[in-house]
Parts: sequence; structure tokens; C-alpha cells
Amino acid sequence: MYSLPPQEADGIRERMREVRARITEACITSGRPETDVSLMAVTKTVSPEKINIALQEGADLIGENRVQELCEKILEINAAKSQIHFIGHLQTNKIRDIINRVSCVQSVDSLHLAGALSAAAVKAGINFPCLLEVNIGMEESKSGFSPDGVLGAAGEIAALPNLTLRGLMTVQPSEASRSGDDRYFKRMQELYLSLREQSLPNTRIDTLSMGMSGDYETAVRCGATLVRIGQGIFGARAKKTGTV
Repeated sequence: MYSLPPQEADGIRERMREVRARITEACITSGRPETDVSLMAVTKTVSPEKINIALQEGADLIGENRVQELCEKILEINAAKSQIHFIGHLQTNKIRDIINRVSCVQSVDSLHLAGALSAAAVKAGINFPCLLEVNIGMEESKSGFSPDGVLGAAGEIAALPNLTLRGLMTVQPSEASRSGDDRYFKRMQELYLSLREQSLPNTRIDTLSMGMSGDYETAVRCGATLVRIGQGIFGARAKKTGTV
């Protein structure tokens, strides 16, 4: 592992401080304590050296999108399993590669995937947390449960053995992020509160994961308990070549 040039490390530290300050301001304006919101550093294409700086600066969690990339760099990341979530599209044949490496899958987008995760957790003898991904904008390019179907799906998933449903995750349409439109986040907040009110067995509904580098302040004002920041912490994403 090489050492980052001081200016790169300082840049990450400065951006971390700025993100924290903006989260605090968004919490204050919405009447929430800062401790309500966890900060996830999204680490797709980010080197372990940069990830470790973010962890040193107090990132609560890291989020990986790609199974192979996670497996390649996990031994160089100074994070406990409890700090690592998987947030990308997950194929069922890759579950075995992450079940003992991450503490949560935020991107459960189908009953089929939930069933496969449950089976893997049973085999591993663990209780595995997950979030349900909601396609809040009903975009053809994105996976996830429909807003109208996610609460029903939650009831089915709550009955699966060795899974603990913790809440919901979404990525809102990019045009809403650019314009500051908060209707999708408000709809997610409604769904999250409705899910909590269901009081389903074998669940612990405490996580609403939404908001990224371009819209996390709006997400916090709409009730997000976890924001996922990549470029806002690490700068422009490096292009990665080869098979992933």
C-alpha cells in the first residue's frame, strides 16, 4: 500500500469536514439532531488509501457497489465488517462472496434476491440485515420495488428466516437532484414511516438511506437517516478499466 500525497489526503479531510458541516446545517434547519444521520463514504473505484483517510476522519460506514472490487481491496481497508455495506446491484450467485464480508445489503430489489440472501444467511448461521431498494421514480433504467409495492413486499420478506429488515433505500431521478425537487424524498419518507407503523415481526426499521453528493442536504431535510457520499468526499471518480 502506498502513501497518499499530502495534498490528496488533505483534500479528503477538507471535503469530509464540509460534508459534515452541511449535514449539521440541514439537521438544524429541519429540527433534527446531527446524530440522526449517518455518513457513508461511497467507495466505488476509490483506492484503499483514500478510503482509510475517510474512515480516520469519521466516516460512519463505507458502501461498495461491486463485488469483485470489494473482494480485491477489503484486506487493505481499515474497517470492521460492521462498517461495510453493499449498495450496488447484487446477483444471487455473488451472495456467497459478500455474505461474510459486509454487514448489510442496502440494495435488495426483488423477492427472489431476498430469498437467496435468506438462504445464504441460514447456511452461514448468521442473522443478516438488509434494506429494500425502492425505484421511487419508476425509471426503466433502475431496479427496485415500486413505491406502491414495497410495503407488501416488506411483509413477505419479514417472514424469511435469518433476515432482519432495517428500512428502505433509494436513488432519486437525476433531474430531481439537479433541480432541488424534493417530492421523491418526501414520498420515501412517507413509505418509511408507513413501514415503521406496520410493526412487522423480525424487523428493526431504523434506516432511510437516501441522498448522494448532489442532493444529500435535501434528503436530510426529508428525513434521511443515512446519506451516501462519493464524489463529495473523494473528488471526481477515477475511470476503471477491465472486468468488474
